[in-house]
Amino acid sequence: MTEKPKTSANLFDQAKHTIPGGVNSPVRAFKAVGGSPVFIQSAKGAYITDVEGKRYLDYVGSWGPMLLGHAHEAVIATVQNACQNGLSFGAPCELETQLAEKICTLIPSIELIRMVNSGTEATMSAIRLARAYTQRNTIIKFEGCYHGHVDSLLVKAGSGALTLGTPTSPGIPNSTTEQTLVLEYNNCEQVTTAFKEHGEHIAAIIVEPVAGNMNCIPPSAEFLQHLRKQCDQFQSLLIFDEVMTGFRVALGGAQSYYNIQPDLTTLGKVIGGGLPVGAFGGKRMIMEQLAPLGPVYQAGTLSGNPIAMSAGLKTLELISEPNFYDPIIKLTSTLCEGLETAGKDTGITITTHQAGTLFGFFFSDQAHITNLTEVSACNGEYFKQFFQAMLTKGIYWAPSAFEASFMSSAHTAEDINYTIEQARAVLKTLS
Repeated sequence: MTEKPKTSANLFDQAKHTIPGGVNSPVRAFKAVGGSPVFIQSAKGAYITDVEGKRYLDYVGSWGPMLLGHAHEAVIATVQNACQNGLSFGAPCELETQLAEKICTLIPSIELIRMVNSGTEATMSAIRLARAYTQRNTIIKFEGCYHGHVDSLLVKAGSGALTLGTPTSPGIPNSTTEQTLVLEYNNCEQVTTAFKEHGEHIAAIIVEPVAGNMNCIPPSAEFLQHLRKQCDQFQSLLIFDEVMTGFRVALGGAQSYYNIQPDLTTLGKVIGGGLPVGAFGGKRMIMEQLAPLGPVYQAGTLSGNPIAMSAGLKTLELISEPNFYDPIIKLTSTLCEGLETAGKDTGITITTHQAGTLFGFFFSDQAHITNLTEVSACNGEYFKQFFQAMLTKGIYWAPSAFEASFMSSAHTAEDINYTIEQARAVLKTLS
């Protein structure tokens, strides 16, 4: 039997025989944009290369971790060196402490931190801790904010759940979500009402300080301040889900950029330098409720493994260097402005948002998008056509209009100019 050539389409067909839908994370399936997903062979700097040898300028960055670009030489060397000593111990190692100290230094609201293996695990654990600490059960979340596939939080979630048109999931009992209040992002009035009616039962608010799972939606000027004020008034905890925004929006996370101190913070992505990792941390008096100090149980066999810790520590060391962020933020601004200008020049209105090195674009006549309802009203058909056309030109966006995009230190001015030129050419075909 002749072996099929190694193409993305053939590999996708093969994967579907043993992996549900052929992918290990739903948005990768390209259902929102059509066609077969691109199977990646390698990545370097700002580029990824598929199994057929085609190279793409990448604005996904493994969904956020690759702030330094792919396969950064210093990170790779650090990981290779750590591998020589063993892949996992299931016991304490010095690297755990070093990464914890680095994070606590960069994010002052985190006095103690616990390492885990994913963002989902971090948010799940933070919610459990908040409920135990406050001795309350109700949690507030916001439409379009995705906090991992935690049962109690998978209600009107963003990211892949929106992309697939299933904002809630079968398999989650009603009793699991009845303690979750879902409000509109950026809506202070709804928050006030929720606390008036349920304040004595609310354990915590969990929020993406910059929403990144219904594309990139920054908070309004008063939104985060209002959340902090309400939590203080009713002795509830404020949890910032900075799995995506942590070290993306700014070196100290979105909380440093907006000058808001949460009680608990969840992290992931950048702190692993591309390897699977998560963490949650916050005020000492709250974190001391965790076992073995306190009664709240949380554990993980591979938590704090030396390989992920080494990659994360080296990444945080490199991004802490002076003037690391400014050039990347400037490139991000240039790209956003260029996309808007290209839209105006071709009669296709594009709105862009930016928060540090995180950004997003929308096919909408609305000057500023503030919540899920407005995101959902954008022109999804334009996005599909734009995505596919840009892909043929070697530019790789997230395969969903509900996902944010990411810049890295490996991107160059030439990359940005090329992207804007190709976007203008593609937009002409849509107008």
